[in-house]
Amino acid sequence: MSFSEKAQQLDPQRIPAHVAIIMDGNGRWAKQRGLDRSEGHVRGVDTVRLITEAASELGVKYLTLYTFSTENWNRPQAEVDALMALVGIAIARETPDLIKNNVRLTIMGDLDRLPKETLECLEGCMADTAHCNGLVLNLAISYSARWEITEAARKLARRVAAGELDPEAITDADVSASMAKADLPDPDLLIRTGGDFRISNYLLWQLAYSELFFTSAFWPDFDKEAFADALLTYQQRQRRFGLTGDQVSSSSSSSTATTDAAN
Repeated sequence: MSFSEKAQQLDPQRIPAHVAIIMDGNGRWAKQRGLDRSEGHVRGVDTVRLITEAASELGVKYLTLYTFSTENWNRPQAEVDALMALVGIAIARETPDLIKNNVRLTIMGDLDRLPKETLECLEGCMADTAHCNGLVLNLAISYSARWEITEAARKLARRVAAGELDPEAITDADVSASMAKADLPDPDLLIRTGGDFRISNYLLWQLAYSELFFTSAFWPDFDKEAFADALLTYQQRQRRFGLTGDQVSSSSSSSTATTDAAN
């Protein structure tokens, strides 16, 4: 079934506002084909373009991609250097299409660790796409959830030390507001490619009630049709947020009745 056919099966009222993705399997994809791992990363950039287009076409508002983790700095230096260079090249190449498709770029992570050239490319793209008001493409680069939560704790501790905040009055909303991208809603759906079933230090605070979708497909093989399949699976689930299924169904019925009456 084609992407357009699958898109027609989706309920436009239930498209997840925020989709987060762990893009896993580039290296293994390349190894299976007797290629250098860097070739997998190059192919993975093409998939980023396809999935960004698909998300925009389907009405997703925010797309957060796990681009490079803080743990990835421990990989062989040659691979790290190649990845950082690829990020800069890819961003520069894709900026015109992002503008054309009304996509705004944002980034989050321990950005002080990025090479100067890579950071300059990212900042240039953010400036060039700042006026776009369609899909927000958020890259988690030099990022880990433990780093983010530690940084949030430091922010709160500084406020307490300055007498701006009572430690006994700190709420989960205060913690959320201290996160790297507090202006983004929590992800509705997390997709992980590559066949592993773990979160890998990604958005641990924000994923508390996200729906999880795992696929064995390596990231370079994850196409627009596969993305639509993930959204179809998401729409078949009941999100309960700690309530019972009957409570959710009752609440949905009441909301529908209220909307019908208002119309």
